[in-house]
Amino acid sequence: MRIASLITAINVIVASGFSIAGLISLPTHYVLTEASSIFVMYAAARTLPLAVMTLMAVYKRPVSALLILGTLAGIGRAADCLVGLVQHDPGKIFGPMGIAVLQPYAVATLRKLGPQLTAALPGTIPG
Repeated sequence: MRIASLITAINVIVASGFSIAGLISLPTHYVLTEASSIFVMYAAARTLPLAVMTLMAVYKRPVSALLILGTLAGIGRAADCLVGLVQHDPGKIFGPMGIAVLQPYAVATLRKLGPQLTAALPGTIPG
């Protein structure tokens, strides 16, 4: 469970890092317009809450929440790969792809462990 949680945490932290970097400053060769500023804020408005909730789930370890949030985070990185393809930028393809490939492993691991972990919790009914 630790490896799966770690993969999921890295996934959302990396995505949040890019959102935060966009909020703080853009590279000097870009012209910051009102439209691009709004775009960056919308991106952060979606990424940062997902990261906070996912990191809380990693800390508290409810398997069902980690399954849902991990799947969502993996889909987000796969979508980032598509953005890289559209922009013809290998760095924006293969970076997110590395995490997008690991995330299904993390979700599958959690899915296998889910019944065992639930049965081990006090006050739960094995089923």
